[in-house]
Amino acid sequence: MTAIAWLEEADRFPDINLALAEPNGLLAAGGDLSRERLVDAYRHGIFPWYDEGQPILWWSPDPRCVIDPATFRPSRSLARRISRREFEVRIDHHFISVIVACQLRDGRDSTWITRDMLAAYIELHDAGVAHSVECYRDGALVGGLYGLSIGRLFFGESMFHKVTDASKVAFAQLMQITAEAGCPLVDCQVPNEHLFSLGACEMPRADFQSILADNIDGPPIDWSQRSTIGS
Repeated sequence: MTAIAWLEEADRFPDINLALAEPNGLLAAGGDLSRERLVDAYRHGIFPWYDEGQPILWWSPDPRCVIDPATFRPSRSLARRISRREFEVRIDHHFISVIVACQLRDGRDSTWITRDMLAAYIELHDAGVAHSVECYRDGALVGGLYGLSIGRLFFGESMFHKVTDASKVAFAQLMQITAEAGCPLVDCQVPNEHLFSLGACEMPRADFQSILADNIDGPPIDWSQRSTIGS
C-alpha cells in the first residue's frame, strides 16, 4: 500500500486529492481529536474513521455520498407515518443520549465510535458545532441522528432507531431544517443501501470539494428552531 502522511500535533492535513484509491479515501493517520483539528478536517472534506486500538485514520473518499435536501421526498409510507405524528421531534434536547445510542446500535458496540470519538463530539456539541435530531415516543428516545453543522453545510455522522422509522422521521426533519437554510448538500460520507433508499447519491470528490469551498463559510444553519415536521 502507498504510504500516507503521519500527522504530528502541529501538522496540517495533506491535500485531499492525495487520498488513496485503495482503501478508498484514506488520507492520513495520527494527529488528535481536538475541536480545532476536527473542525479543520470537516472544513476540508476530511473525517475520522477508525477502530478502537488503531491510530486515528482520516478519510476523504471519491466518490462522496451526499444528499440534496431540496430534492428529498419521503416515501409514501414515511409520509403517512409523519402525518400521524407518532413521534415528538426535538433538536439538541439530549445529544449525549443520541451519540451513545448510535454507539450501541443494534445491541452491540459500534467499532468506530470509540471512547475518544464520543468525548470529542460531545465537546463539539458543547461548542455549538455538533447537533442532534431526536425522535421521542411517550417521552422515551426511540431514534435520532447527529452530525456537524459548519457554514451552510451539514456533515452527517450516524443514526439509530429503536422503533421502526424513527430514524427516518429524524432524517426527514433534518432535510426540512437544511432545505429551509439553503443548504446545498448533506454529507453522508460513505454510501450504503439505507442512505440510497433515503435519496442519497454519489458525487465526484472534485464536485464535493467545489461545493464545500463555496459554502463552508456561508451563513450558519439556525438550530434554534424546535418545530416538528408537518406542524
